[in-house]
Amino acid sequence: MSIRLSVVDRNGGEHEVETAPEGSLMETLRELDYGVSAICGGMCSCATCHVYIAPEWLAKLPDRQSDEGDLLAELQFRQDNSRLSCQIQLKQEHDGLRLTLAPEE
Repeated sequence: MSIRLSVVDRNGGEHEVETAPEGSLMETLRELDYGVSAICGGMCSCATCHVYIAPEWLAKLPDRQSDEGDLLAELQFRQDNSRLSCQIQLKQEHDGLRLTLAPEE
């Protein structure tokens, strides 16, 4: 079984990505040619997996933990809908999740 993600790359291109509903969102995004770099490998210590979650999906995701909030607070391109994709564990209910890759910092 798989889920679909709608991903807008840094150039504004829209992509539908099919992935398994397991692991972190970052793991899926770093495998894409246009995806995130995820330098720390998901340890929530670098913010190179920064994404913007579509507003209608924010309430469907777990709240930010303090370490994620601290990293996001330091980013130049932070928005209210900013998340670190390493902190979002994919599940079946995330089918249709929409997000945009944040600019690299």
